[in-house]
Amino acid sequence: MEFDLDTGWQLLPAGGDTGRAYIGIRAEEKVFLKRNSSPFLAALSLEGVTPRLVWTKRMGNGDVLTAQEWLNGRVLLKEEMDSPQVAKLLRKIHTSLPLKKMLKRVGGVKTTPADFLELFQMDLDPELKGHPLIKKVQQKLTEESKSLPNVSVSVCHGDIYRKNWLLSDESKLYLVDWDMALLADPVIDISMLLYQYVAREKWSEWLLEYGEPLTPDLLKRISWYGMINLLNRIKQYHQKGRFHEMNHDLMLLEKVFQPTESFPNLSVD
Repeated sequence: MEFDLDTGWQLLPAGGDTGRAYIGIRAEEKVFLKRNSSPFLAALSLEGVTPRLVWTKRMGNGDVLTAQEWLNGRVLLKEEMDSPQVAKLLRKIHTSLPLKKMLKRVGGVKTTPADFLELFQMDLDPELKGHPLIKKVQQKLTEESKSLPNVSVSVCHGDIYRKNWLLSDESKLYLVDWDMALLADPVIDISMLLYQYVAREKWSEWLLEYGEPLTPDLLKRISWYGMINLLNRIKQYHQKGRFHEMNHDLMLLEKVFQPTESFPNLSVD
């Protein structure tokens, strides 16, 4: 990929599925570069949610290149995802009025339970459409969506995967990769995190660190969004031909659909 940059820059792929992220190195300067990031990134940087935005540059082909400070650090381990630090940063994001205002300004649209169901059904492979468990779960989610509490939407990350959490060498925690940001019930993030990384007996404790008591209504929302998250992951695995992971999630979906007192976390990594 050619960038219209000053001379002296060395560019290295930074990985990821989109191929839009690079590491830029020039002399003693090192930055994280990305093509066509959302303008929402500036607000995230100001709130201290992501590493500091250093500069933006419009290239000759119309693309916009953003540069963020490069921080030495690491991604979180699975066993660190239930920490109070994670809960507090997620709460900060979900309750931030500046972030909500900016996401609305750049085109963020409210996504309702009915929208999530419609998005899942869009372009769904016939093999999954006819799957008995998926049909039962869809029916249950459709029925329950009508009685879910009408809550105020928040800025949600949409992909609370541990490798999107960066802990700097100075012990500052950041949440990165905001390509799936949306305005929705914050439980879309909470359920994803709880089911993947937090033991069921620790949910109440984690939610108190986040700032919410575990009530029957909240538990109902967690279950609903946990299932829609799993459905979407199953769909993505099927599209990518990753059938081992898809079958793993189908077994987990059965456990969430018919819950017992204890069940394993949903993470395969």
